[in-house]
Amino acid sequence: MSDSAIYDKTVRQLRLLSQALDSGKTAAVKRMLNTLSPGEIANVLESLPLTKRLVAWGLVDPEDDGEVLVHVADEVRLSLIRDMDREELLAAAESLDLDDLAGLLEDLPAALTEEVLKGMDREDRERLERVLSYPEDTAGRLMDPDVVTVRADVSVDVVLRYLRIRGELPEHTDYLYVVNRRGQYTGRLAVTQLITQKPERSVAELIDDSQPAIRAGTSMGEVAAEFENHRYVSAPVVDDENVLVGRITVDDVLDVVRDEAEHSVMSMAGLHEEDDMFAPIWAASRRRALWLGINLITAFLASWVIGNFEATLEKVVALAVLMPVVASMGGIAGTQTLTLIVRGLALGQVSWDNAKPLLWREIMISALNGALWSVVVAGVAQLWFGDLRLSLVIAAAIAINLVTAAFCGVMIPLTLKRFAIDPALAGGVVLTTATDCVGFLAFLGLASLVLR
Repeated sequence: MSDSAIYDKTVRQLRLLSQALDSGKTAAVKRMLNTLSPGEIANVLESLPLTKRLVAWGLVDPEDDGEVLVHVADEVRLSLIRDMDREELLAAAESLDLDDLAGLLEDLPAALTEEVLKGMDREDRERLERVLSYPEDTAGRLMDPDVVTVRADVSVDVVLRYLRIRGELPEHTDYLYVVNRRGQYTGRLAVTQLITQKPERSVAELIDDSQPAIRAGTSMGEVAAEFENHRYVSAPVVDDENVLVGRITVDDVLDVVRDEAEHSVMSMAGLHEEDDMFAPIWAASRRRALWLGINLITAFLASWVIGNFEATLEKVVALAVLMPVVASMGGIAGTQTLTLIVRGLALGQVSWDNAKPLLWREIMISALNGALWSVVVAGVAQLWFGDLRLSLVIAAAIAINLVTAAFCGVMIPLTLKRFAIDPALAGGVVLTTATDCVGFLAFLGLASLVLR
């Protein structure tokens, strides 16, 4: 399915679900959710404002709760967990594979984590504790400790009988891993070999030692590169003694690649890929305030450079010195909103159907930050130039430009998308033009009225 088809499908799901929620048709919502995979449900939940999200979450089949929690972003997961009682959380945790459970346990209350561990059998508990012992963003934390191992000195017939007794193989099992008596990795045996070779042949004759194991301490970025370079479906993971401790599968690596791509895009605007698009306004405003503050420092640096030409600029020096501050603050605020919306569009989480609450949220965030930083800038301008009227002008201009930037950051990518123009490519150019024009117009227009 093409990216465009996936986007259209997600938007259609979101529209139908939102309409059903607005009309109070919970039975219809439940039917729709039951037709979706856990990953699709997670995507829909991330696309809904908090109140609607919690209603929809309460209608998700309890059997899917664990998988959905694994798929949603960290901040969204915490909001869903807060809405669940102890029994629901225990049931969700118990339904997960060990590698997925390792990621979920970190967000559960400590007492509940202990209860989950106590309810596991000794072997699974030891495996899980081994996974949790590795640092985040390493192969050891990413791996699934549930692996099928065989010895080199047995026949194909013995392996087949063992698999029949076992009854079930982990997902994406394309190879069985061959280990020695000490559990050290020596090679792999393709499942296709078991099916096609004579029963009396030994594993030693069929072993493939061409795939090196991945060390548990290897970074996730390096793991993703290995899978990309060698087209692995799965890969063994070993500790420092070459003892097989787990395996990594391609679905886990796809999650890593997506997270890294989102991190690269979001970090450019001082945002985090795990942030909730519908997080409370005050919390989101506080996070973005830090980045705006950092940007303010660079804006004043540009103003200081311009201020060195005071003798040339003569009477308009104060206006010329402070103009870059207004433009820069609007630009970074708009970029934060634009980045969030472009990412949501790419994932099918943003459309005209949920634009109104997003627009209101972004405007309120910018209004709060505008109130904060306009006071700071006004104070600096007062100390610098000793002109109260000038300080009030720049404070008002910054507040106006930040709110305008939020409006443009939401509406520009949505409008470009409607006209089949890539908002990731054109959005930044249009946004910069809009914020610069409004910023300078507000600043110089107010100045012409006040500083007569």
